[in-house]
Amino acid sequence: MKYNYFLIASLAATLVFTSCGGDKTESDEELSNVDTLKVENKTEQNSEIFFQVPSPGEMLTFIKEVGGKNNKNVSFLNSVDNQKNYNDVKSKAINFGIYSCDLSYCSIFNIGPEALKYFKTVKQLGDQIGVSSAIKPEMLKRLEGNLGNTDSLGVITDEIYFSSFETLENSKQGSTLALVVSGGWIESLFIATSLVNTSKIEVTSPIIERIADQKYTLDNLIEFLKKYESDANVAQVITQFTELQSEFNKIGEKNAPESKDKTKHVLGGGKELAITAEQYKAIVEKIKSIRNSYTNNNK
Repeated sequence: MKYNYFLIASLAATLVFTSCGGDKTESDEELSNVDTLKVENKTEQNSEIFFQVPSPGEMLTFIKEVGGKNNKNVSFLNSVDNQKNYNDVKSKAINFGIYSCDLSYCSIFNIGPEALKYFKTVKQLGDQIGVSSAIKPEMLKRLEGNLGNTDSLGVITDEIYFSSFETLENSKQGSTLALVVSGGWIESLFIATSLVNTSKIEVTSPIIERIADQKYTLDNLIEFLKKYESDANVAQVITQFTELQSEFNKIGEKNAPESKDKTKHVLGGGKELAITAEQYKAIVEKIKSIRNSYTNNNK
């Protein structure tokens, strides 16, 4: 599986992408386990800070690896039929991110026929927001030829996702890029929470712990969005994400046992996040409310 990450620069105006492709090697294994939300001081000269934020596919791959391999549920995805409802810049950009995440979900969970539907929708919206050059027609043929190959589907959908971001960056469409990133991220959380058994919430489950860790991603994402807050559409997203941040900030801390698990975020001083069932439910409801406001889904 190909793992991709993008770096959000808090002080620079650029979005830097890094990827690790080809056959999975030992270094690939190490990359898939690193703390992708780590703040890095890239240069001492200008104190330029980069925030690493995982792609939606990273979250979905994690869910599959911890117990969702046989999942084929698509009922909670944004229906491709809703595309006709998106007529303004904000809804097109955000739902391009949402549909891109849905495409990644179908690819990772090997739901081939649905992947084709979502690819076509992503392509149509991509043409409308200015990333047509990133989504080439031959990609459809590649998808069709790899419907039974989960790894290949993942590589193709990651390529679409990151090529689109790079195109927006190069064409100086920062506010559109911010909306796309926001849509992809909120959809990844919506899907993750939709796959959790709500009848018996286990706050120590790997998925819920990973969702709690998104507190750090959200902090980083809001800082990135603030660079484009002069855009009214981005400002609206910041307001909604700040409300969600308030819910995440209610999560407490506990002493962390010694662990060699590189995928868990351990705070300085031997602390880690300790989410309660009530806090988790409140976060889920806020995620659902924000996401459905973007998809015009009142369910």
